[in-house]
Amino acid sequence: MINHNTGEITIIVALDENNGIGRDGDLLCHLPNDMKHFKQITTGHTVIMGRRTYESLPKGALPNRTNVVITSDAAENYPGCIVVRSVEEALSRCSNQEKIFVIGGGRLYRATIGLADRLSLTRIHHSFSDADTFFPEINFDEWTLTKKEAHAADNKHRYPYTFLTYSKK
Repeated sequence: MINHNTGEITIIVALDENNGIGRDGDLLCHLPNDMKHFKQITTGHTVIMGRRTYESLPKGALPNRTNVVITSDAAENYPGCIVVRSVEEALSRCSNQEKIFVIGGGRLYRATIGLADRLSLTRIHHSFSDADTFFPEINFDEWTLTKKEAHAADNKHRYPYTFLTYSKK
């Protein structure tokens, strides 16, 4: 088990009804309000991501955030990012941060779900049969739902979705 002396660790993810989170290195669908929500709660804080998640970002490092990329290939170039080799190293580099957000991908979520203090989920009310990356199973006995905000499908959002915030018990 990794010990961390950091601020609050929040995992943030959009997932379908089967815990699918991605397909071919991209998100399952585009939900503009989810993007706004993500930006609103992560701006000004640290985001930790794996290499593939970084590579999926259209413009590289996310602005107005401290970007930390975990990769075994330190020779790669990640402009605007702190590059580390492990979750432990990422957390030690963030020891002075009040809020840290883990933003993906699947392997990083599996490695950090036991460390997280909060889960910020966007549950997409649809099952994508072609999802190839999944979020780990959540033991909801370990979490308390603290916020729920449901949204219907509309002309900008093909699928209904719900913002869910959980705190570790």
